[in-house]
Amino acid sequence: MTALARWCLRRRLLVLLLWLATLAGAVTASALAGSVYSDDYGAPGTESGRAAQLLTKAFPDRGGDSDTLVWHTDEGDVRAAPVRDRMTDTLREVARQPAVASVASPYDTGGDGQISKDGTTAYARITFHETDDADDDAAEQPRQVMETARKAAGDGLQVEAGGDSAGTTEPPKGKTAEAIGLAAAAVVLFLAFGSLAATALPLITAVVAVGTAAAGIGLLSHVMTVAGFAPMLGMLVGLGVGIDYALFIVTRHRRGLRAGLPVREAATRAVTVSGRAVVFAGATVCIALLGMFVLRLSFLNGVALAAGLTVVLSVAASVTLLPALLGMIGMRALSRRERRRLTEHGPRPDRPTGWAMRWSALVERHPKALGLCAALLMAVLALPTLSLHLGTSDQGNDPATSTSRKAYDLLADGFGPGTNGPLTLVGELGGTGDRLAFDHLPDALRATPGVAQVSGPEFDGSGDTGVITVVPDTSPQSKATSDLVDRLRGEVLPEAEDGSTMRVLVGGPTAGYDDFADIIVGKLPLFGGVVTGLGCLLLLLAFRSIGIPLKAAAMNLAAVAASFGVVVAVFQWGWGSELLGLGSAGPIEPFLPVIMISVLFGLSMDYQVFLISRMFEEWRLTRDNRRAVRVGLSETSRVINSAAVIMISVFDAFVLSGDRIIAMFGIALSAAVALDAFVLRTLLVPALMHLLGGANWWLPRWLDRRLPRISIEPADCTPGGASLPGPPAPREARDLARPRT
Repeated sequence: MTALARWCLRRRLLVLLLWLATLAGAVTASALAGSVYSDDYGAPGTESGRAAQLLTKAFPDRGGDSDTLVWHTDEGDVRAAPVRDRMTDTLREVARQPAVASVASPYDTGGDGQISKDGTTAYARITFHETDDADDDAAEQPRQVMETARKAAGDGLQVEAGGDSAGTTEPPKGKTAEAIGLAAAAVVLFLAFGSLAATALPLITAVVAVGTAAAGIGLLSHVMTVAGFAPMLGMLVGLGVGIDYALFIVTRHRRGLRAGLPVREAATRAVTVSGRAVVFAGATVCIALLGMFVLRLSFLNGVALAAGLTVVLSVAASVTLLPALLGMIGMRALSRRERRRLTEHGPRPDRPTGWAMRWSALVERHPKALGLCAALLMAVLALPTLSLHLGTSDQGNDPATSTSRKAYDLLADGFGPGTNGPLTLVGELGGTGDRLAFDHLPDALRATPGVAQVSGPEFDGSGDTGVITVVPDTSPQSKATSDLVDRLRGEVLPEAEDGSTMRVLVGGPTAGYDDFADIIVGKLPLFGGVVTGLGCLLLLLAFRSIGIPLKAAAMNLAAVAASFGVVVAVFQWGWGSELLGLGSAGPIEPFLPVIMISVLFGLSMDYQVFLISRMFEEWRLTRDNRRAVRVGLSETSRVINSAAVIMISVFDAFVLSGDRIIAMFGIALSAAVALDAFVLRTLLVPALMHLLGGANWWLPRWLDRRLPRISIEPADCTPGGASLPGPPAPREARDLARPRT
């Protein structure tokens, strides 16, 4: 690490140009190649997945996306000549569009079911041709179709669009989330550093790394499945960790400058010491993210690689681009007052003072009471997690002002909530007897509790495949609809299949989401065990202790549970979701726990490593656990809190993105980081370490001899033996650690 830092400092202009060229090249390549993001939750081998494949094979014209056009009039009837003529002409124009495969109009023969009983609302199903996602023109055509259809609104007629293409007709959202997050981070950095130059460096480093990663994610989408929210998630995580990693290094560099070191020497030692901790922390984040491969879901594999790429580039920029920039700004890394004080009074060692020392002493005096308060707070916040309902939000959770939400509400009011998410029953038929049994199936379905409407059956040309559409009497995201899917699969359909060779599969959006959630829930214990075990192993190697990794695992689980509690309260219970512009209450996305555990276990390592490494250093020096905990907490709490405030500011800013999934990540991550930094790492962890005493550092001798030795932060000494600005000498440490009264 030292050689790398010195090389980057000597050739700082070359390093800067290489990073800028990499950024420009990646952005250019991504712009030329485009992106192929996919939000297909389908899992191979599930019943809903097989139903979709069979349906596409038997009815190729249904292979493309399907959207809904809804119109409503408060006065009169949608069958009235003015409305009928206007919408018929509009639908005819839509049908002529190249992207449209078919239009099912309520005014066609047999379309009476698409007009509400009171005659005020009607809808048309627009099916698009299956296209290559990489074709930008083909992807743009459905949006143009929906915009054309919505032009029919006016003169008392409300026209709204629902479906995947509807969201593209909304006014584009600006980059306010990223701008606000960076602005908030800049304010915190300036308050911490007092120097504009030092403030700019973490921001520049993070932006260059995240920009390069975002372009790389677009290119990655051409070779594997990458979710549409992956770039935003990568940006959210990348800005948070990128600024934090740079903060740790710049803080150490400024400490060296105040101690009288030359700029190059201070930067070299900052990267040598804190840079290794940054690499270690980044590696743990990547390992936690790559743990998603255990689930064997291509949808999550792409998310893991996208976020991991962002973290890798953030670490690389922190240990290469950042030292080059530190060499460029020279002594301006210090504020004017700090430079003036250094000139007039000479170098002085940094010592923790003020509230950091007082807080550390307070935790030492009252570990039981403060630890109990922290544990109770975490338990209370985690209680909503017990009612966690995994499912997939739909357009009923969109903001109330969006056209997709208005279309959803019009359909629900006019035809019942289940119209927004019908179930598709696909039958594999082997002969005349099977077709006869499939013909009689709708009668059994109509008698099933929870079924509002049944249409069909329809058969393909060969008669080997049949389709029945079932409309539930509850919304797609309702648990009652999921119960209906289970009832059909477990009771109704097996009874109908009895005595025949037909096989009926339940598909449709709700069934697909349920299957996806079941796979994740089933593999979640294995996934959690792998991520937790790898994290504990790394801490065991670094700190030579059994207790430290176990406490870290417990704290990480507590942070995850409490952050889930906050997410459930906001998004599932709807506490403030409408006020935040995030739509109505709804279920929690099934992939959220997996991604949250990966990201949080990685991010928590930053604070754990930074806090415990300083305590471990003091423990090896003095063998006094109380002093080690007190000194470690007092010397690191300010940087941990500053880093946490930056992360919280960045994560909370993404709530303004208007994207429900990204807002979930933003709130969950900001809550977890706040609790991790302000409750766990600076209160509960030191309180427990005071209570456990020397047992914190216990490791069986036989295990100690067999474990390889790694060092996160090397000893702060120069090749010549001069001490770096770092931990105080033993006598100075004893004076510093003594509580003040």
